Amino acid sequence: MNKLKKSLDKIKPQFEKGGKFAPLGSVFDGFYTFLFTPNETTRKGAYIHDANDSKRTMITVVLALLPCCLFGMWNVGYQHSLATGAGDVNIFGNFLYGLFATLPMILTAYIVGLGIEFVVAQLRGHEIQEGFLVSGLLIPMICPVDTPCWMLAVAVAFAVIFAKEVFGGTGYNFLNVALVTRAFLFFAYPSKMSGDSVFVSLGSDTAIDAFSGATPLAQLGSEAGATLTGVNGMPLTAMDLFWGFVPGSWGETSVFCILIGAAILLFTGMADWKIMISGIVGALLMAVLGHNFASPLYPITYVNPVEQLCLGGFAFAIVFMATDPVTACRTTLGKYIYGFLIGVIAMIIRFYNTGYPEGAMLAVLLMNCFAPLIDWCVVNANIQKRLARAGK
Repeated sequence: MNKLKKSLDKIKPQFEKGGKFAPLGSVFDGFYTFLFTPNETTRKGAYIHDANDSKRTMITVVLALLPCCLFGMWNVGYQHSLATGAGDVNIFGNFLYGLFATLPMILTAYIVGLGIEFVVAQLRGHEIQEGFLVSGLLIPMICPVDTPCWMLAVAVAFAVIFAKEVFGGTGYNFLNVALVTRAFLFFAYPSKMSGDSVFVSLGSDTAIDAFSGATPLAQLGSEAGATLTGVNGMPLTAMDLFWGFVPGSWGETSVFCILIGAAILLFTGMADWKIMISGIVGALLMAVLGHNFASPLYPITYVNPVEQLCLGGFAFAIVFMATDPVTACRTTLGKYIYGFLIGVIAMIIRFYNTGYPEGAMLAVLLMNCFAPLIDWCVVNANIQKRLARAGK
């Protein structure tokens, strides 16, 4: 690494102002700072120096996502084995199948998203933003594994341009980019986002080329007291939901892996526990209320409130989406309100919108819109209290 750094330092002046490749300065800077801590320091004024820049912050979040990502890849292969009746396939075989099924999605998201950010940085003459390091992995993880790459590319381009770059880039967007991508796919291509997961054989020797199986949420929303079954018709238990041995958007099925990611985010200080806890409390309270007034018109209200937390993408959304520091509330009280309302709204959509029981995406996006207003109300209330005390 020292040799690489010396080589980069040697050619660095050519990418600086007045250098031969100055127009590509932002590209070189993005690559350089991704690998190494910048060797420049401020020369005047009072500053706190810290090697943990925003790129390393994003990489920490990516590390927190890895348990869900790796398990999701294995689960894709596992669900495929169940669906095709392939029998017992070893762990490595399942993982390898899932890797080849999901890798095109990941590459598509990164190539399109980072490509747009590189172009915009060059046009503006700015440094390349690093926020897409996380979004590029989040986007494919919250989509069905059979989502065509061309659809994903269109959705990523739309989200990066219209939900991020037009507002100034990373740190200025008020909507979560990954969820905007998912919402675009849902409204533009609803047949692919229907709540069913398809596991494609990728040219295997099995008798069928694809299998479509309803996710647990889709099953429970179809009739009251429905028995959950896997893609092979065998019953699913609450522990299957917790461990993630179920079909669904491939990166968000395992609550266990999500908890590992949450622990990493909280230990490193990358996420705020106030949003996570208040979101869980809000969801539980709404789930209990809905369960007490369960109706055959809304079958999913019959589900145990605790199990509601393990269904769909709620756990993933509350840990990795709701806690996004750019789009969430900033004030302490605002974080509690923000998280609580996400939990409540997610359950309301799940219970009473039979056409789309997965409400976590819409709940987070809706509260992204109201986060600035919540913070303004909290700050203004504190100002009024201080003025009242000063008047006394």
